[in-house]
Amino acid sequence: MKLLVPGGAGFIGSHYVRSLLSGAYPGFEDAHVTVLDKLTYAGNPANLAPVEGDSRFTFVRGDIADAGLLRDVVPGHDVIVNFAAETHVDRSITSAGDFVTTNVQGTQRLLQAALDADVRTVVQVSTDEVYGSIEAGAWTETEPLLPNSPYSAAKAGADLFCRAYHRTYGLDVRVTRCTNNYGPYQHPEKVIPLFVTNLIDGKAVPLYGDGRNVREWLHVDDHCRAIQLVVEKGSAGEIYNVGGGTELTNLELTERLLAAFGVGWEMVRHVPDRLGHDLRYSVDSSKIRSIGYEPKIDFDEGLARLVRWYRDNQDWWRGLVTADS
Repeated sequence: MKLLVPGGAGFIGSHYVRSLLSGAYPGFEDAHVTVLDKLTYAGNPANLAPVEGDSRFTFVRGDIADAGLLRDVVPGHDVIVNFAAETHVDRSITSAGDFVTTNVQGTQRLLQAALDADVRTVVQVSTDEVYGSIEAGAWTETEPLLPNSPYSAAKAGADLFCRAYHRTYGLDVRVTRCTNNYGPYQHPEKVIPLFVTNLIDGKAVPLYGDGRNVREWLHVDDHCRAIQLVVEKGSAGEIYNVGGGTELTNLELTERLLAAFGVGWEMVRHVPDRLGHDLRYSVDSSKIRSIGYEPKIDFDEGLARLVRWYRDNQDWWRGLVTADS
C-alpha cells in the first residue's frame, strides 16, 4: 500500500503521517507514505522529524498546483489523503488569491493527476466552515454550502470539484468535513496555541468581539482516526462530517485556558471582531459514527495535555512566533 499525503508537513497532516508510521492504524503497518508539501509558513519539517529516518517515508517538496510535478509524483500511489490547503481565515481576508490557487486550483490538479494515474481512492480533508453559520441544531452532509470567508469559499470550491470528478469521471473521492481541531504541533496563529503561547510568556490574549462565537472542538488524534476510517470504510462520492462533541463559546474556551494557567480576566485583551465572523458551527456526525467513529479524547484532558506539550516544546514554536511577529 502506497499513500500520497499532500500537506503532510502541516499540523493535521503530520499527525496523520506520524500516527500511520507508528502503527496506530492496524493493517497499514507496511504502508509507504510520500509527503508532498510546499513548506509554506504552516508546513514545518520539524513536524516530521520523528519519522524522517523511516524507510517507509519519502518527502517531496512541491506545490499541488504544479501539474507537471504531480504527473511525476502521483503515479504508483494507491490512496491520496489531501491535507494541502491554505487554512487561516484572517490570512484569507487579506490575501484571498493565494487561497484560490492552493485550495481550488491545487485540488483540481491533484484530482486530475489522480484520475490520469488510476489512483484507487482520494480523501479530501475539508472543513465545517463550508456550511456557513448555524444558529441552532447541527449540519448534516446534505446541507447547502454557504461559505462566508474567502477561506471557506475556497474549501467549498475544492469540495465541489471533488463531487464533479466523482460524478463526471467516476473517481473514488471521499470528503471529510471536520470541526475546529486542537493538539500538539499546531501553528501558534490558531486560537488555542496562540493563547497558550501568550500565557506561557505572560502576555495578554486577544479575544475577538464579545467572545460569544461558538465552535465545536475536535482533538487532532480523533480527527486523524476518522480520516483513516474513511480511507478504509468510506464510500466513493460520500461526505462525512467529523465532530468532537464539545461546543464552547470563545468566552468559555478562554476561561478554561486562563484557569489552566491560574490567571484571571486581566490577561484578556478585547480586539475588534473579525470581518464576516461566523457565529456558530456544529455538525451532525451520525454518518461517520455509523461506520465506527467515536471521539476518544475528552476535551479537558486533551487541553491539559496540549498545555504541557507547548510548555515542554518551546524550541518548536518560539521560532514560529518570532517569524510572524
